[in-house]
Amino acid sequence: MRIDPHPDPDSLRALFRAAWKAEPTVDFAAILSRSLVHLCAYDGDTLVGFVNVAWDGGQHASIFDTSVHPDYQRRGIATALVTKAADVARDRGAAWLHVDFEPHLAAFYEGCGFRPTGAGLIRLRGR
Repeated sequence: MRIDPHPDPDSLRALFRAAWKAEPTVDFAAILSRSLVHLCAYDGDTLVGFVNVAWDGGQHASIFDTSVHPDYQRRGIATALVTKAADVARDRGAAWLHVDFEPHLAAFYEGCGFRPTGAGLIRLRGR
């Protein structure tokens, strides 16, 4: 696992395509330059896992884009990435770590130490 490695954009796109079954449409360099921390898992030189932590510049940070290549899932990679991301976010000054997820991921995130809370969400694009 590497902390803040700024992975090759093509490798990150390939991971997202495999993990999310969709073509990413974001500028990863711009996102990662503003992150509190991001972590990558590698098998040799091959990117197989990723997580990003964004923050408000104060006490609150959020987990985004937890991704593991399908060929590497169910090996503890995502858990290790999220756990380490929480540790680094704490070390870098965050007091709270948030995550939004789909219902089928509740057990995973609860296993990583997150507890359920009420939240609100507004879709701003793609209505």
